[in-house]
Amino acid sequence: MSTAFVALDYIVDIMHPEGKVARSAAHATSRGIIAKANEGLAIARAKGWLVALVKVGFSPSYHEQPKGSPMFGRAHEFGALKLGERGAEFHPDLIIEPTDLIINKLRVSAFYGTALEPALRARKITRLIITGVSSTWAVQSTARDAHDRDYEVIILEDGCAASDEQDHRNSMQVLRSIAQVIDVEALRHLP
Repeated sequence: MSTAFVALDYIVDIMHPEGKVARSAAHATSRGIIAKANEGLAIARAKGWLVALVKVGFSPSYHEQPKGSPMFGRAHEFGALKLGERGAEFHPDLIIEPTDLIINKLRVSAFYGTALEPALRARKITRLIITGVSSTWAVQSTARDAHDRDYEVIILEDGCAASDEQDHRNSMQVLRSIAQVIDVEALRHLP
């Protein structure tokens, strides 16, 4: 089975305490998700899986920003999620390798308007391991899109965070209807 490890929105503005829209920062820190993400990334690389690091971000002009969106509509007012600036960079503790596929996205799902699916199809990927921030938004949205595109979907739960533990737990419960939910230890044993 051909597998990709898809890590979502581990960027400063979203999940670092210094981020401009970091509603998930405290939960991410309390759960130690960067350490878990790094473990997952190391396992994926050792198994020869495609690693895709996906981040949301807009050009400095914010031309692609959906101004009517309650989630993204005011990002320009805060200078948030601006590509080329620190806030749109990956968390400084996230281990990135030159062989990783880096995908910029403009909306919640990693599939919407990105090069992710062509890259997966080109490599004949059939299974996705998805993890990231936030459990409620990017992880759920990407998992739902992956499911509807007929991928086998697995969620790396201990690499995910939300605005709080209750939102995270609720998201994992919802995702169990379309995905297997595992931890890093179980990831080690996947073929």
